[in-house]
Amino acid sequence: MQANPTSSLPALRVIPREAHIISRKNISPNALRVLYRLREAGFGAYLVGGAVRDLLIGGHPKDFDVATDATPEEIRALFRNCRLIGRRFRLAHVVFGREIIEVATFRANSDDGTGERELDESGRLLRDNVYGTIEEDAVRRDFTANALYYAIEDFSVRDYVGGFEDVQHRVLRLIGDPVTRYREDPVRMLRAVRLAAKLDFDIEPATAEPIPRLAGMLAEAAPARLFEECLKLFLAGHGEKSFLGLERYGLLPVLLPETAAALAANRSGALRRMILQGLRATDQRVVNDEPVSPAFLFALLLWPAYCRALMALQAEGVPTAEAQRRAADRVTLHQLYRVALPRRFSVPMQEIWLLQPRFSQRQRKRVFRLLAHPRFRAAFDFLALRLAASDEHAADVAFWREAQAKPGDALAAELEAQPPQAVAEGKRKRRRRRRRGGEDAAGADTGPSAPGED
Repeated sequence: MQANPTSSLPALRVIPREAHIISRKNISPNALRVLYRLREAGFGAYLVGGAVRDLLIGGHPKDFDVATDATPEEIRALFRNCRLIGRRFRLAHVVFGREIIEVATFRANSDDGTGERELDESGRLLRDNVYGTIEEDAVRRDFTANALYYAIEDFSVRDYVGGFEDVQHRVLRLIGDPVTRYREDPVRMLRAVRLAAKLDFDIEPATAEPIPRLAGMLAEAAPARLFEECLKLFLAGHGEKSFLGLERYGLLPVLLPETAAALAANRSGALRRMILQGLRATDQRVVNDEPVSPAFLFALLLWPAYCRALMALQAEGVPTAEAQRRAADRVTLHQLYRVALPRRFSVPMQEIWLLQPRFSQRQRKRVFRLLAHPRFRAAFDFLALRLAASDEHAADVAFWREAQAKPGDALAAELEAQPPQAVAEGKRKRRRRRRRGGEDAAGADTGPSAPGED
């Protein structure tokens, strides 16, 4: 049963140890240390949130959060390895080497008049540091599946909002009125999509219905926060499902506006196929415990926008090399207003784009110069990924794949032996007449070094 967020006494359901699968052996020893020390000091303390949810479905949580009736200052007094953080939400971080156990004080869902709970005119929550009881804490959490508490004193799970049943049925349901909760924090719409993709849950209809209507509110979120949300959406092993969820609920045009516009104009769907293939490959790398790169991710996500900007500049008569640089800068700058992509990622992202035309070159010096470029491998992987949109680059992919495998002297000899016409052909891109009827620039190659896909 779903609780009303204004209710001060939601119904408690206690799920005993024999009725769930959570075992202490699957809980971080450091989280257990925090729980036991708080209990020994006379405070209530529970494992809470995503860790409980994931353990209930047989998952392996990476993060373990604790909720308690101890205030942040009382928590800090108990742990020498504790630091207090946050203004909007005052939290305690108990640090054990590389692991941080986040400890939050139970919060109330009402304003006590101290100014520690503040909303703006649109209903967005600016500050939430009014402390309360575990019952009040439960109803102010976002989703029922995240409002479950594991008690170490009897190994039971405490459920105040119907979350245990929702987890069993793999349903994601907001606590309280969905419109109000999304207005409090528009990023909850992204969280709904991300958690549904991660957990393979269905978003409950009443929770899903307002998202397309309220999607525009996401533009009010801090760009730095949206960058972190993008990493969680696309670099945690469920990127393809997350992208499809953003499309389904109308969030993609707000999060990646120029990409969404380019995809809508690309009638062949080639650019969308490329993005989905790239996200699929990234998901597999996460499964294989291989490194993933935010620079490569955003090169992929913003590629349609870059293609469209480049073609527009070339249509204006801007020389190709200058158009490439200007398009890269334009797309990066525009996206920064929505997602704060740090320079350490935006610079290599642009290099991946700007290296693409150089893969058609076969002159000996240029081949070896490109092979030595620090961004070569990422750019080559990106070129190979473009085959998902068009087989036009198959010969380039084959050449550079072989070039990487050959000893330098053998490669040099082969390049020196090339007939002049082969080198000349390598320098030229096939020109194709733009289709009558306005095939979008993002979907057609119109020049010797234009990177757009059919």
